[in-house]
Amino acid sequence: MANYFIIGGDQKEYGPITAEDIQQWIAEGRLNAHSSARSETDTSWRPLGTFAEFADAFRTAPPTIAPPDNSAAAHNAAIEAIKIPAICLKIIAALGFVLSLWSLFRLVFFQKQVQDEISRAVSQYPQLQDAGFQKMLMALDGPVGRASNAFAMVISAVIFVGAMRMQKLRSFEFSFVVTILAMLPCATNCCAWVFGLPVGIWTLIVLNKKEVKSQFK
Repeated sequence: MANYFIIGGDQKEYGPITAEDIQQWIAEGRLNAHSSARSETDTSWRPLGTFAEFADAFRTAPPTIAPPDNSAAAHNAAIEAIKIPAICLKIIAALGFVLSLWSLFRLVFFQKQVQDEISRAVSQYPQLQDAGFQKMLMALDGPVGRASNAFAMVISAVIFVGAMRMQKLRSFEFSFVVTILAMLPCATNCCAWVFGLPVGIWTLIVLNKKEVKSQFK
C-alpha cells in the first residue's frame, strides 16, 4: 500500500500517511485540492487534486474555499537558492578534512622529516632563528599540531553534516553555526579557510533571505 507525505497549513511536512488517512482528512476539510503532497515514489510536490486516486474523495467532500497553496513552489525555490552555497560548503569541508588528515599523517609517521624541514628553513632564513619562534614551530609540529589537526578534522565533519542539512532546509540554527565555523581560521585548515571566508559570507546572505529562512524546518 502506497504512503504519502503532505504539507500542512502550518507549512510543516507530515507523513508517511496512508491513502485512507488522506481521504479522511479530505472529508473533514483538513485537506483540499490545492494542498501540496507527494507519494513515496515522487521526487517533487504537486497539488493533491492531481492525484487520480483521490478524485472521488474530492467529489464527495464538502466544498471548501481555499486560496491556492503556493508552499511547494516557495519550498522548491528556497532549495534552489541554498543549493549552490551548501554544495560549496561541503566541498570546503571535504577539502579541510583531507588537508588536516594529511598534515596529521605527516606529523605522526614522518615527524623526523618535518623537523628536518623546519631546521633547514631556520638555517636558511636568519629571521627565523629566534629561540621563541623555533619553540613555537616545534610545538606546532608536535603534540599541539596533532591536536590542532584532529580538531580541524572534527570541525570539517561537522560543517559537512551541517551543509547536508542546510541543502534539505533542515535546522536553520545548525546551518548558521556551521557557516560561521567555515569562516573561522582557527576552526578549519588554513587552506580551506581561504575559500571558507567568502563562501561563508555568501551563504549567510542567502540563509537570511526571508524567502529562504521561512522554509527551514
